[in-house]
Amino acid sequence: MILPSRLYAIVDPLDTGRDPLDLARAMLAGGARLLQLRLKTTATAALLATAERMRELTAAAGATFIVNDRADVARACGADGVHLGQDDLPIEAARTVLGAGPIVGFSTHSETQLAAARGRGADYCAFGPIYATTSKTNPDPVVGCERVRAARALTAGPLVAIGGITAATAPSVLAAGADAVAVIAALVRAPDVERATAEMLGLVER
Repeated sequence: MILPSRLYAIVDPLDTGRDPLDLARAMLAGGARLLQLRLKTTATAALLATAERMRELTAAAGATFIVNDRADVARACGADGVHLGQDDLPIEAARTVLGAGPIVGFSTHSETQLAAARGRGADYCAFGPIYATTSKTNPDPVVGCERVRAARALTAGPLVAIGGITAATAPSVLAAGADAVAVIAALVRAPDVERATAEMLGLVER
């Protein structure tokens, strides 16, 4: 597959108290066309309701919409795909839930995990954390920008770098071989989410 954007914007309010739908609207207004909904502690019914509304917003904007972790929710809301972590459903099981068409992305934190995910049919692989991240309570060890080059050598498939990436560091991460950068905190904690998204997009799409 070809990723629709070099900016992979992740909708997760973190500690901001912001409404995820307001965040999605701002990101879309800023030009984001690849969005993931990541609400790890939200109950299933509320998660589905938010995902259904976000599906409407992203469809109206012509954006690709991915649901984090939950293949069942992705299918129920008609999302474009799901993003799985190491402890989530196996890729093969997610295909059983979603069918052959939707996107299945997979998080990896080492070269070994990356090679395994590609061998199991992930459409794209996330690799990180590149830098220290505050979006996880127990983050995996930082891999650093240099290891993006090693990861790039292991796969010809789409590679999404994630973890602590900011407007200042995104260009160097892309230069190391990532096809896209996944960004959470630098967008959702920004005073103006729409402007931060537009500025980040301008940097990564050059």
